[in-house]
Amino acid sequence: MVKKEMIAMLLAGGQGSRLGVLTSKVAKPAVSFGGKYRIIDFPLSNCINSGVDTVGVLTQYQPLRLNTHIGIGIPWDLDRNIGGVTVLPPYEKSENSEWYTGTANAIYQNLDYMESYHPDYVLILSGDHIYKMDYELMLDFHKAKGAEVTIAVMPVPIEEAGRFGIMITDEDSRITEFEEKPEHPRSNLASMGIYIFNWKTLKEALVAMADQPALDFGKHVIPYCHDRRAPLYAYEFTGYWKDVGTLSSYWEANMELIDLVPEFNLYEEYWKIYTKSEILPPQYVSDSSRVERCIIGEGSEIYGEVYNSVIGCGVIIGKGTIVRDSIIMNQTSIGEGCEVNKAIIAENVRVGDHVLLGVGEETENELAPHIYNQSLVTIGEKSIIPDGISVGKNTVIFGATSQSDYEGGVLASGKTIIKAGETH
Repeated sequence: MVKKEMIAMLLAGGQGSRLGVLTSKVAKPAVSFGGKYRIIDFPLSNCINSGVDTVGVLTQYQPLRLNTHIGIGIPWDLDRNIGGVTVLPPYEKSENSEWYTGTANAIYQNLDYMESYHPDYVLILSGDHIYKMDYELMLDFHKAKGAEVTIAVMPVPIEEAGRFGIMITDEDSRITEFEEKPEHPRSNLASMGIYIFNWKTLKEALVAMADQPALDFGKHVIPYCHDRRAPLYAYEFTGYWKDVGTLSSYWEANMELIDLVPEFNLYEEYWKIYTKSEILPPQYVSDSSRVERCIIGEGSEIYGEVYNSVIGCGVIIGKGTIVRDSIIMNQTSIGEGCEVNKAIIAENVRVGDHVLLGVGEETENELAPHIYNQSLVTIGEKSIIPDGISVGKNTVIFGATSQSDYEGGVLASGKTIIKAGETH
């Protein structure tokens, strides 16, 4: 009989709609981050660095790139005969086929997978946060407290607390009250969406609450455990943690990587971040180029000037082009004589010669100002921008565009071009 002390269940089905066109063809955990990584690399690396060698990855929305990236888990040393990484999409059962409708419903639908390892503890993780965390220390805390449920929490500014599940604790870190997105928060300890459950407690709660529509941990499972007087504890995390759920937070988190002393360090020897690496040649920086404070991925060719930017793998930046404060993802090419300011350009984009991105006055985006803001230019994957185009701020382009899509060769600030067949 196979037995594992603790297994991890990694929720990676997120559509990530607040990332706009970046997630129209790809699940949020599979979005590129930091030049060579994808967001899901961080929780997966945390698992193997913490000694958790059995991980179920629950996928749903646009899973192809995520599945290809994870493969059999070789980069994270998760290609095991017993345990390792297993991708768990929703599947058809004999009587009906059911999508995952909530975070806890996804876990409930995989009770058999968890049961097969006879775990003492189950670690629940989200696939869309950037952080380094030793889950073994959290498990030690869980055991020492005699907890049935431990929730990782971190202090947030009280004015932001209403966006989170908030814990109210006693002096022993025991959770006395739990408020989901309270209007008037009484504490600033926010749930990070990272839980350790005793297997027996989790199973009982999921089975008891199974009929709840859109079964969710914050709304249903945690309150159920709390009402049953199960010992719930808050494990306070003090390291770097970022939910890159919006375009502006995604841009900021990438920019923080290139600070002189980065708060989140990708280069620490003892806590490596692993990823699936393409076999690419070294980067090439020409004699006419200039690069300052950047991350440049393998196989990239730089002929222009790049400042304060995160450049992915296999990117080409043409002669006379100036890139500032931007994120350019894998296999994108930017022509000659361009100017790129505060842009997020997705994978496999082709930008022509003499294109200006992020110029002019700032105007609110007409389509979705809550998504496209902070003066960013956002370009979805496989888009094409023809020569000589000028693009303003808070703009979105998605699809293979031509000169006729731009009035007078200009896309004014706040405007959007999403070609038929593409989605936002």
